[in-house]
Order: sequence, then C-alpha cells, then structure tokens
Amino acid sequence: MKFGIDETLPFHPLNIAILTISDSRTAQTDTSGALLAERAARAGHRVSGQAIVPDQIDAIRRQVLAWAVSPAIDVIIATGGTGFSPRDVTPEAVRPLLDREMDGFSAVFHQASSQTVGVSTLQSRALAGQIGDRFIFCVPGSTGACRDAWDLVLAQELDSRFRPCSLVGQVPRFRGVCA
Repeated sequence: MKFGIDETLPFHPLNIAILTISDSRTAQTDTSGALLAERAARAGHRVSGQAIVPDQIDAIRRQVLAWAVSPAIDVIIATGGTGFSPRDVTPEAVRPLLDREMDGFSAVFHQASSQTVGVSTLQSRALAGQIGDRFIFCVPGSTGACRDAWDLVLAQELDSRFRPCSLVGQVPRFRGVCA
C-alpha cells in the first residue's frame, strides 16, 4: 500500500473539540459545527467539547486556550472567521498561540477545496498548528468547506491507521503506540 487506511491496524479514537466562530450562529443554526461533530463521531472519535464564540480575538483565544490545556482534548477544529471580512479574525487570534505552524495543512486544504469550489478557495486563510501538544485546525465557516476539510483531509490525517503516518502518533497518549 502506497498510502491510505490500513484496516489491519487498530483505530485509536481522539478527543476532538469543535469551535464555531460566528456572530450569528446558534446551537440550532450551526450547520458547520454540527457537520464536523457528526463526521468526527461517525469516524469513531469522541467529541469532547463544542462551543460557539463571537468573531472576537479575545473570545476565540479564551476558548482555544481552555481546550489547549485540557487533558480531555487532543485536537481542536475551529470553523469560521478565516475569510477576508473585517470581522474574520480567527488567524489573528490563533496564530500567536501556536508553538508550531503546520504550513502543509493550508496547502493541502486549498488543493482539496479547489476540486469543489475552484479558485474561490483563495478566499480562505485556513491554518493549523500545535499549541503545546494539542493540534488545532482552523477552517472556513461554510458547511461545504467543513465537509471538504473533514472528508478530504482531516478524516485521513486523524485516523491512526493511515499510512505511511498520521498525526495520531504525535498525540502524547499515543506516542509509541502509533508508528
């Protein structure tokens, strides 16, 4: 197998928190956060947190930092606030918190997204990285972009069975378990 899911290996579920960044969405209207939570749970992961915060740097940072120090969270997926509207401040809120930026995520997300929205993918400032030992992925707020991010990128990268390797082996509780 060149790359892909190796069904002979055990699956190790991650604890994933979903953060929706929006001034207008509520728990009832948050289709993007709901899609990410549903996809993560269906993949076998645990949704260990879900919240909605306004497009405000301080509010975003407070929630991200609370989850980044929680032993109950391995991965944070933030949706919203990555565009070019004056209220879109997710990259400005998150980037200073990163210990390491995952430059490749943006490139791979844009490549995958271009298959569904063409050059409109340029309107996203998607980013990812690590805060301590926690991974964070910031994706656009549209349900379609969240579908692309999960189905075309994150589902594989967050699956411990993905080969040649996945990020799961970099999660402290799985170091040494996942090659």
